[in-house]
Amino acid sequence: MAPIIYVALASRGMRVSVIGGSSISSETAAVAEELGERLANRDHTVVCGGLGGVMESVCRGAASAGGETVGILPTDRRADANPHVTVPIATGLGHARNALVVMNGDAAIAVDGSHGTLSEIGMALAHGRVVAGLDTHDVAGVEAVKSPADAVGYVEREVESTR
Repeated sequence: MAPIIYVALASRGMRVSVIGGSSISSETAAVAEELGERLANRDHTVVCGGLGGVMESVCRGAASAGGETVGILPTDRRADANPHVTVPIATGLGHARNALVVMNGDAAIAVDGSHGTLSEIGMALAHGRVVAGLDTHDVAGVEAVKSPADAVGYVEREVESTR
């Protein structure tokens, strides 16, 4: 009889949903990339929609720091994920997958964004998620922050205070 081998997975920090625009400026891309790097350096997993714009930039930053990135895709093909997603999840749900993006995070950070981001912010708040905002929609319940460092610090403090 073969021995049973147990594998202990490394304990990771939180899962943080990063939501934002799919068409962004180079300045916003740099902010999202720094955010991803900071999250990974704090041992947090990035959860996002898995495509371009903020999603690709935050995944690029996290991947460059050795972090894990989960892309919850609107399409039914894992191959549609940006190249920095380590765990692609194909849904075939279109924009309805936005609920899955925020429900799989302990907190959310919104960067820039339009209608899709606004729907994700609403869903996150409706489900009691802490939400930090970097140059995004001015919505009650979203803590406007000035930098990626401020965003990470805010969600860490707020989630820890509720545990």
